[in-house]
Amino acid sequence: MERATMKRKPSENEVQRLLDAIKASDTFWEDFTCLDVSQCMLNKTILQVATTYLESDISKCLSKLLALGTKASIWCRKHMKMTLMSTDDSQEEEHYGLFFQVLLDMLGHSAAVLSTLAKHPVSTGKELMTIIETSISELLNLTKDSILEAKRIQTCGSEVLKAAQVVLDAVIYLCKAYCNNVKLDYDARTEKDVNIDDKENHTISITKCTVENLVNLGILAANAGGNLVTILNLSWKGVVTLLQLCKGTLGVKMNIAEIILSLITLAKGSLCCAAQTWSSLVDPVSVAEAKRIFLPVKFYLINAARIISHYPSQAFSVFEEITLCILMILTFRIFLGKEELLKSASEVLVELLEPTSIHLLNSLLSSAQLEHEHKCQILGWLFSDITVSSFVPGDQISTYRDKSMDAIFSVTCASMRESNILLLGQVALFVNLLRSAPDLEDDVKLEVAKKLEWLLNILIDEDVYSSILALPVPLLHCSGQVQELAYQNMFSSIIHAIKTFMLVVSSTSVWGEVESFLLENLFHPHHLCWEIVMELWCFMVRHAETDMGNHVINTLCTLLRTTASWESVQNPCSVLRKLARSICMLLRHGSQSMADRVFNFVNSNASTSLSSMYIALLMEGFPLNFLSDKVRSVAKQKIVTDYFCFLDIFVDDSSRQCGNGMFGAPVFALSAALQSLQVSISDTEMKALKLLIGIIHKYNNTGDNSKDQYSKLLSETLGIISRMEHLYASDEMERVILELQSLFISEPAVTDIGLLKCIPNLAAFVAGFGHIEFEENDSNAKVSASWQLFHMLLKERHWALAHLAITAFGYFSARTNCNELWRFVPQDAALSYDLHSGVDANEERFMSEFKVFFEKEAAYVKPTPGTNELALLVKEGLILKQMVQKMRTIGGEAVIPKSDTMEIDDPKQTNKRRKIPDGIKEGVSLLQNGLKVIANSLTVWQQNQLDYSDLHGEILTQFSHLEDAVGHMAARISETK
Repeated sequence: MERATMKRKPSENEVQRLLDAIKASDTFWEDFTCLDVSQCMLNKTILQVATTYLESDISKCLSKLLALGTKASIWCRKHMKMTLMSTDDSQEEEHYGLFFQVLLDMLGHSAAVLSTLAKHPVSTGKELMTIIETSISELLNLTKDSILEAKRIQTCGSEVLKAAQVVLDAVIYLCKAYCNNVKLDYDARTEKDVNIDDKENHTISITKCTVENLVNLGILAANAGGNLVTILNLSWKGVVTLLQLCKGTLGVKMNIAEIILSLITLAKGSLCCAAQTWSSLVDPVSVAEAKRIFLPVKFYLINAARIISHYPSQAFSVFEEITLCILMILTFRIFLGKEELLKSASEVLVELLEPTSIHLLNSLLSSAQLEHEHKCQILGWLFSDITVSSFVPGDQISTYRDKSMDAIFSVTCASMRESNILLLGQVALFVNLLRSAPDLEDDVKLEVAKKLEWLLNILIDEDVYSSILALPVPLLHCSGQVQELAYQNMFSSIIHAIKTFMLVVSSTSVWGEVESFLLENLFHPHHLCWEIVMELWCFMVRHAETDMGNHVINTLCTLLRTTASWESVQNPCSVLRKLARSICMLLRHGSQSMADRVFNFVNSNASTSLSSMYIALLMEGFPLNFLSDKVRSVAKQKIVTDYFCFLDIFVDDSSRQCGNGMFGAPVFALSAALQSLQVSISDTEMKALKLLIGIIHKYNNTGDNSKDQYSKLLSETLGIISRMEHLYASDEMERVILELQSLFISEPAVTDIGLLKCIPNLAAFVAGFGHIEFEENDSNAKVSASWQLFHMLLKERHWALAHLAITAFGYFSARTNCNELWRFVPQDAALSYDLHSGVDANEERFMSEFKVFFEKEAAYVKPTPGTNELALLVKEGLILKQMVQKMRTIGGEAVIPKSDTMEIDDPKQTNKRRKIPDGIKEGVSLLQNGLKVIANSLTVWQQNQLDYSDLHGEILTQFSHLEDAVGHMAARISETK
């Protein structure tokens, strides 16, 4: 009977005939060996007739129709395999086409049965329920096989694929109808719940079977290389829809965590393939190519996020795998950004994958179903201090750092702590959490605030240090209703994110944790971390209420008073100087009244401690111009007046011992104020040249114990003069140049550590020679002395001193009237040597390197550094990490600073003067003699050994510290005689 003629409702007799026909055909459906054409035609006819009768009341023959579908599904699966394996026999070719027509009819009939079932209430009979469940299970198996084999079906493969999609739609629709019909309780149930009735069990069973088959199809379609995109979308969307609809009941019946892991695995697999492909590129990756790779990954992540949001408890059991995938994506984005050929891919990843991957984490952290300890466990695993590579000295550093892109996806949860390759991804994820603070719950914000210390520890890692300084990263910004992509340095991104977090938590109980973090890291030993902390302090002072800013400054000033001492003023690493540096930075971002408050605090009386505080603040750049007009006038006048008073009494030998203050403090104060261009003097400044000459004479004529004080005073005076251009035109300048030549161009000066410390300010001083009118002839003593001073500076091979020398020479060259500049350059200038052996020097190389130096100075800095720059930053970061390790080791020991010790005399000996034992005196004398031997050896070494710069510089520094320590011991002993 043809399908087209069956429009009316069939009668009971016709229905009965259908049932008899189905019963009579049972033996045909059960025959799996026969490939008879007649059998296929009969089965095809039965399916067509059965489909037509679905328009009638099927309640009487439902079980028979379902049984027919079950047997037909099994028959089709068996014969599909046999047909695809058949030979080229003509009879089999005829069967081939006829069989797939039967298969199409079977799929169409099954879809029609399912659609009809969805229109009726859920069955109540246990026998019928079993038949329905079995029929759906077999149908899904047939559908899966049909999809897998569709590509091999030559004549109607696309039709089979479409028919299979119709079946999947029908199954999903039936499950949705049943779930809505029985009104499943959305609360989580236990498997032992006795209140679940048969209809609910029946619905859950069908839905569970459907979800499991859809998951398998989704995985198969994902691995089909893009040939089953429609099936991919249909299957995973069906999975998510059904899981959302039955989230309470399916949660205990299915392994939801396994489904989430399947999606995560698919996402990681696609990215791993991309990383392997892109590891060796010749041409840049296009935006279209990147989207082709990343769009499926986004699809997997979106569906995973939807499931996680409905099943957070089940997702928590695999949170390590979920968050590891997030770290991989963020790390991959940074690695892509390092390569010019992959910049487009990096931008596409930021646009498509980064927001979705962050949403995965937020789905867990924002869930009300997870307890606070669960969220703490997630954040603790992501940002644990264990991930910070151990601080070990020198050659013992041996962490595994495979930096290839595909190595990112080989990391496991167990190996994440050892590999360190995901550190940048961890930083990026933490920054994203800080930026999304407005959307986080208060308990999560508190835990994030506790991890701020972790962030500073991670930044100490050399790879992280180099990357955040050098690498710009693409970030999404909202401009109105549109999201725009813009590049930002990682360092700026970190600071901006923390500021955002501070604003969000400023009025909550979390603020106390942030404030503690800022206070505890005010003296962080790593300069980059300290800069971040101080930027945050400045941000707070700039935007906080006046009372809060004043409270912060009052607290720091009180702390400054407790650390003030003259011994600490000239030590840039002392607590006094560090505190003064922090206060000055805050004042530059504060109000005028705040600057006045600090000035009045340190000048409230004439005590020694307050004077040392004032000098320390000036040396750290106290913003005098931020003071109110009246206070600023007083401050500047005080600096100038004290300076001139010191000049008047300097000739008196007793001036160095007068009072308890620092010798030459007014000179240091004026030098610091001039350096920040805040003070200028226009009268009697000629005395500065006489002061310099007097210092040189006293330096030459004083004993070893006092040379250190005069060398520091000499350096500061050179700095003062270098900032007064008009002094170079005075008649006294020639005598000054000759005195400096006599002092520095001498054999003792080679090993004089005090003079070595004057080199930076001497370089600034000789740069000012460009303002002198020179007569270029050999008989001119001033010109000859100037040549020699430049020769001495340009011979310096320590990288920092060489930089200062060449900068000074460049400033001089650009302004001088001299034509024979070659006279100022020695043949053995540091830049004249070849970099490889360090033994070959020539003038042409100096000029070539001189040109390169200034081209680099004036060059536009590219946003993306070269390999060399990154390598240097990594090396610098490693050195800084070792330095921090040493400081923390020392800080952990019970070491009491010398200035903090308190000596208590025996009350029985109060009238007796303490006497230093003779053995200590003799030992110090031996140490001084040993220092002289070392100094002589250093001189010989410098004269005979050419490639000594690094080692020689290190030993000189150590020798300087040793010399200072022995000098202090000798001075202390002499005071107690």
